[in-house]
Amino acid sequence: MSKGRLVEDAATASSYRDFHLDHFHLELQADTQARKLRGSERLELRLLRETGVLRLDSYPSLHVLRISSDLFSGEQKELHWEDKPFTSYGSILEITLPEALTPETKMRVTIEYEVGDSPGVCWLEPEQTAGKKKPYMYTQGQAVLNRCFFPCFDTPAVKSTYSASIQVPEGFTALMSADKWDRQGGTFIFNMTQPICSYLVALVIGDIVSAEVGPRSRVWAEPCLIEAAKKEYDGVIEEFLSVGERLFGPYVWGRYDVLFMPPSFPFGGMENPCITFVTPCLLAGDRSLADVIIHEISHSWFGNLVTNANWGEFWLNEGFTMYAQRRISSEIFGSAYTCLEAATGRALLRQHMNVSGETHPLNKLRVNIEPGVNPDDTYNETPYEKGFCFVSYLAHLVGDQTTFDAFLKAYVDRFKFQSITADEALAFYLNHFPNLKAQGVDKIKGLEFDHWLDTPGWPSFLPDLSAGDTLMKPAEALAELWASTPLDMEAIAKVDTVQWKTYQLVYFLDRVLERSPLPSGNVEELGKYYTKISEATNAELRLRWAQIVLKNDYQNHFQKVSDFLHSQGKQKYTLPLYRAMQAGSETARALARETFNRTSPQLHFNVRNYVKKILEV
Repeated sequence: MSKGRLVEDAATASSYRDFHLDHFHLELQADTQARKLRGSERLELRLLRETGVLRLDSYPSLHVLRISSDLFSGEQKELHWEDKPFTSYGSILEITLPEALTPETKMRVTIEYEVGDSPGVCWLEPEQTAGKKKPYMYTQGQAVLNRCFFPCFDTPAVKSTYSASIQVPEGFTALMSADKWDRQGGTFIFNMTQPICSYLVALVIGDIVSAEVGPRSRVWAEPCLIEAAKKEYDGVIEEFLSVGERLFGPYVWGRYDVLFMPPSFPFGGMENPCITFVTPCLLAGDRSLADVIIHEISHSWFGNLVTNANWGEFWLNEGFTMYAQRRISSEIFGSAYTCLEAATGRALLRQHMNVSGETHPLNKLRVNIEPGVNPDDTYNETPYEKGFCFVSYLAHLVGDQTTFDAFLKAYVDRFKFQSITADEALAFYLNHFPNLKAQGVDKIKGLEFDHWLDTPGWPSFLPDLSAGDTLMKPAEALAELWASTPLDMEAIAKVDTVQWKTYQLVYFLDRVLERSPLPSGNVEELGKYYTKISEATNAELRLRWAQIVLKNDYQNHFQKVSDFLHSQGKQKYTLPLYRAMQAGSETARALARETFNRTSPQLHFNVRNYVKKILEV
C-alpha cells in the first residue's frame, strides 16, 4: 500500500490522516437564476486514530447551514462547527464530533450547504457562452479549488468513490466525471465506482448535447458547436485509446467522452475521469489540433490512476503523461513528428527558464510548497518538459524501448488507484531493474536522481530529437530566409509548406519569433505570403502570429491580437500575449489595457488575477 496518505501536504487544512473516506454523496439543486448550488453532502468515514474533531477544506463562499452525523445506527445527531481561516485560497470547516471516537469506528457526516460563484464554481452569463442563449456552470478542481464546490479532504493523497444527484432547471443538462449516470426527469444521477482524488470530481450544467464519435466515446458541446466537434473527432479517439491500452495497460474508466467548454475555459484540457473538459480552441476545422487530446487521454493512466501524493510532486503526473503522450504519438504519427512536437515543448521550457531564471526554486521537479502558497501559483512548464526529460533519461538508462514500455505498464499496475511520491516511483524503477540498481545509476555524478528532483535549472539530460531533423531543418532554414535582408523571395518560393502539419508550422514560427524583430517590412511580407498563418483559425498558429506581430510592433495586425484574446480565455495563450504587450511599445501596452477591460468578465478568476499582475493594475 502506498504511503501517499501519510505524506505532508501544506495545501490542505483537513484532518485527512485521521480518517479514511470510503465514499461521499452529493445531493444538489442548481439555481441558474440565483447562480447557486444548494443541497447536501454525505461523507462515509472510518477513523484511523482517536479524535474528537473532523476538519475539512472549505471556502468562504461555501455557506454551511447544518451538520449532523450518525454511527450507522440511524440516529442523527446535530454537530457543532466553526469556519476558521486558513489561506487566501481556502478556509477550514472544523466539526466537533459527538465524542472522542476510537480507531475503526465508522460514521456518516451530512453537511447541508449552499455555494455561489467562486474560483472553483464558475457561473457564466449567456453572453460568455458560445451559444449566448443560456447561462452555464462548471467546476474546476485542480489543484485546490474543489473546496469551493464541496467540503472535502482537498489533497491528492486521498482517493474515494462518490455519487451524486443533481437537479437542474428544464432545458439544462448536467454532466459529471462518473462512470455511470442516469436521468430521471430534471434530475441527473451519477456514480463513480473507481476511487479518485477530490480535484477530479467535476460538474457542468448547461445547454449541452452529445454525438457519438466512437465505440466508447462521445463529444459534448453547446448545440451550436456539436457538428464541428463531431466532425473534428469522429473516429479519432478510439485509436488513441487503443494504442494507450497496448502500451500502458487497460483503460479502467469505461467511457472516454470529451466536453467542449465555453471559450472562457482557462485550460487546454482538464483530464476529469470519463469526461475530459477541453477548450473549443481545438476545433480548428481541419483536425490539425485533434492530437492535442492525446495528452488528456494519457492522464487516464498517469495522474488519474497513479497520482502525485501532493502538489510538490506534480511532475509525477505531468512528466510521465508527457512521456506517455509522445509514446502514443510516435506509434501513430512516427518519431519525426513526435520529436518535432517535443522540440516545441523544449522551446517553451527554454522560454520559461529565460524569463524566470534557471535557478528559480520552481524550476525543480520536487517543489517545496510553503504553507499559504497556492499550488496553482507554482504552475509552469518545468513539471511537464523537465519531467519529460527525466522520464526519458530513465528510458535511456534501460536502453530498450520495448523493455521500458513494459516497465511503464508494470508501474501503472503496481500503483493504480494510489497516490505516490517520487521516492516510491524511483524505488520501484530500481527494483524493477536490479542490474541498473547494482550499477548505481541513481548516483551518477551530475545525473543523480536526487539532483534531478531537487536542483533547479536546465535538464541534465536531453532526449535525442534528431529524428525530427527532416521536419525541423527546413523550418529553421525558412525562418533564416525570412530574417534576412533583402528578402530572397525566389529561395522562399522553393520551400513548399502546403503539406506542413501544425507543429512544423509552429516550429517555423517559433524560430521566426526568436529572430524577431525582423528587418523592416519582412513581417508584413510574411503575413501576405502565408495567409494560412496570418489568417489562421488554428489557435496554435494564431498565438504564434500574435507573438510575432507584437515582437515586431506590426501595428497593422494588432487587431488580430485583440480578436484572438476576445475569442478565448485559455491561460496558455492569454498570459504570454499580455506579457508581450506589456513588454512592447506604448501602443501595445495601451492595447493590453483596452483588451483586458473588455474581456475581463469572460476570463476565469485565476487568469484574470494573473493578467492584473502582468499589467500591474
